[in-house]
Amino acid sequence: MVIFENGFIEVTEQNGKIFVETLQTGFLLKDFDTIVRLNPRIKLTNFAVLKNVLANVSKTPAEIGKWLPSVTVEVSRDKMSASLFIYETLETIREDKEKFQRDVSGLLAEYNIKHGIMDIKLESVACGKAILIAQGTPPIKGEDAIVTYLQIPERKPVIREDGKADYYDMNFIYEIEEGAWLGEKIHAGPGIPGYNVHGEIIQAQMGRDVALKYDRKSAYEVEEEDKTVIRSKISGVLEDLKGMVGVNRHLPINGDVGIETGNLEFNGSISIRGTVQSGFTVIAQGDISIEGAEGVSGAKLIKSIDGDIFIRGGIFGLGQTRIEAGGNIFVKHVNEANLVAGQDVNIGFYALGSNIKGHSILVDERKGKIIGGTAIAKSVIKTAVSGNRLERRTELIINSINKQDGLEMIQSKAALLKTMQEDILQLESQVNRVLPVVGNFTRPQIATFEQTKQKLASNKEMATDLDREIKQLMHDLRNVGREEIHVTKEAYPGTYIQIGKKSSILSNATNGRFLLEFGELNV
Repeated sequence: MVIFENGFIEVTEQNGKIFVETLQTGFLLKDFDTIVRLNPRIKLTNFAVLKNVLANVSKTPAEIGKWLPSVTVEVSRDKMSASLFIYETLETIREDKEKFQRDVSGLLAEYNIKHGIMDIKLESVACGKAILIAQGTPPIKGEDAIVTYLQIPERKPVIREDGKADYYDMNFIYEIEEGAWLGEKIHAGPGIPGYNVHGEIIQAQMGRDVALKYDRKSAYEVEEEDKTVIRSKISGVLEDLKGMVGVNRHLPINGDVGIETGNLEFNGSISIRGTVQSGFTVIAQGDISIEGAEGVSGAKLIKSIDGDIFIRGGIFGLGQTRIEAGGNIFVKHVNEANLVAGQDVNIGFYALGSNIKGHSILVDERKGKIIGGTAIAKSVIKTAVSGNRLERRTELIINSINKQDGLEMIQSKAALLKTMQEDILQLESQVNRVLPVVGNFTRPQIATFEQTKQKLASNKEMATDLDREIKQLMHDLRNVGREEIHVTKEAYPGTYIQIGKKSSILSNATNGRFLLEFGELNV
């Protein structure tokens, strides 16, 4: 087929290839571009050959390119779109629109394009440019599971002043009845499938599931109205048990802990309407609440292994009282006592001649005082006043975690956790393998099976504890360098300030935020 000819050259097409024959020299290379523009189906593939052919009279036609189809289709790798490429002038298409439409329809059928076909607007057609002809419908991922828990009221003491009386109140004990709602999970949704341009179904991804975190000993789950609901197995008090919602057993004492009750030790939470008398001990696995307005005087030991301790009144320790909490301590005031908290120590009014340790030590910043004794924290110490006019030595110390030691400890605990998780998987596999035939076991075999289950439960609990410890260490490391001692009103002479290895004793009254700046204490 002859595409172009004049006295100088002849351009022909044979079997999809373009040939040029020079009949007479003198045809300029730049003029050949006009031929290509008038014939968009020509695609040059060998410019050097064309240049050489035009310079000399040809003995035979020379191949210089390809003869493109007037219309072609390309499908994307993911089969989610198809593009049309047109190699004709707009005038040519308009001359025979029906033929153009037949060509397009034939191509769509040839490439099995069935879904998401789009109309072509001729005015937007550009030669050789991709035109979107079909678009797949992407699948829609299902809704993620939604978990809601019954929230423990915020444990934040409220300090009120009313005439001559001072109040130190907070919502501490949240009582729960057996069968009470503790939380629920709305299950993940299935999603909506999609289709590619071939009409093939693309399966939708399920929404992300979320594990329910609750204490298996005190709560259970049940399916209710297409939801998984957590309910309490027992009556007790709502607690955060190692990061899981749960209910702790509750021992209410309507009066004092003293001669009538003896020392108390309870695997749960204890609320005491009165006080703990001098020389007596209270130990609980969970929270301890002492509601008596007169506080505690001369008690020997008040210890919460995993929970918080709240003492509405003050502590008159007489040099012998020790308060220990795995979590937080909340107390109105403290005199000559020892307080140790795994988390924060919150004091309403003052600490006098006491030794206090916690992650942070927070005394009311409006009128709170730390006078005498030692306050040691990992993160923050805050008070309105430290020391007094008599320049009583008062030690405020931040012992922050060493980064290197902290990283090594995290690595050690993470390695131990990995080993423990591997053991848990093995034990779970053993239990699941045996469960279908456990009914045929002898007594010794049943005893061995129960021991395996107990070991599995114990390992899971230890793994949870390790995971919590690692997260706490990581949190502490992230806050290294942000430690501060904040005295909002008056730090009297005799106040000893120490952060890390840097320390100073104040010789003049001052206030403000004491911290390390460029490795030095800004005192």
